[in-house]
Amino acid sequence: MEILTKVYAKTLADWSADKPEVVVFSADLTSSVEADIFKAKYPERFFSMGLTEQNMHSMAGGMAREGFFPYIHTFAVFIYRRAYDQICDSIAYPNMPVRMIGFLPGILTPGGITHQAIEDVAIMRALPNMTIFDIGDVTEIETCLDVIQAVQGPVYVRMLRGEVPRLFDKNEPFKFNTARHLTHGDDITLFSSGICTEEAMRATAILHERGVSINHLHISTLKPFTDPAVVEAAAQNKHGVITFENHSIIGGLGSSVAEVMAENGIGRKLVRLGLPDVFAHGASRPHLMKEYGLDALALTRAVEKLIGKDLNITESDLSAVRLQETHSAAKAEAL
Repeated sequence: MEILTKVYAKTLADWSADKPEVVVFSADLTSSVEADIFKAKYPERFFSMGLTEQNMHSMAGGMAREGFFPYIHTFAVFIYRRAYDQICDSIAYPNMPVRMIGFLPGILTPGGITHQAIEDVAIMRALPNMTIFDIGDVTEIETCLDVIQAVQGPVYVRMLRGEVPRLFDKNEPFKFNTARHLTHGDDITLFSSGICTEEAMRATAILHERGVSINHLHISTLKPFTDPAVVEAAAQNKHGVITFENHSIIGGLGSSVAEVMAENGIGRKLVRLGLPDVFAHGASRPHLMKEYGLDALALTRAVEKLIGKDLNITESDLSAVRLQETHSAAKAEAL
């Protein structure tokens, strides 16, 4: 598996070279959110706002009214929890083209409740005019900025940083409101997003070997959620549908799929894998994924339950997990 470092930082700087209307904001986390290369190359277009997320969002809304395209950068949890009122009134309501790039979504950080954005999709999805993307790999980072820029209104992005794997073909770019079909099968339909797609890919390989065919779709656009491929896939399976996300099972991908299935009269069993109705605690990513059922083994257990058969799959049977000694060479403390 190809693993690259600081993909977003390099992509943003290169992509912005001929776009003087693009400006970048940081809330005192410039290197932690990979805005540092942009800052070095285009200091006149970079604004360090300090720990004032509310002011940053209001200023971004104002600059958007003047014809700029502000790209806000901070940890995902600080984007919406600290400045929700400003997002609503200054950005979403007037439908301003402000792009909010949120890093460390879900349980990607051991920082505990204050740093883990576990309900961000649920909250931002309820805002009118808001578009939401959940990035899954290097290919999507490299190709998402044109898609983000083309949106007529505000965008919230769950972004990956540091060392990121390439899961998808580099010649198959990020596409707006389009599910990425990874495997085909008729036993179970699987919808995954974000970092859970890597775990799902680990699991589907052994499941296919054991005779269970998985129709696996990676979802990178969480709002709007109107791709016809989702409806088609949800309806065509023998045993049911599983959703797999780095987010609370309430209000995220699982809820979106449930809504689509109900609205289209799809009478299939639905299993939502994600954080249950709890706060996560501080620990390493592998530990948290295992504890809260967000890893490949948890997915295989859900499949076994759906099909009513023990496949005798153990951790050693799964494709090797990609372990990192540190979250990032630049940020070993994972903040």
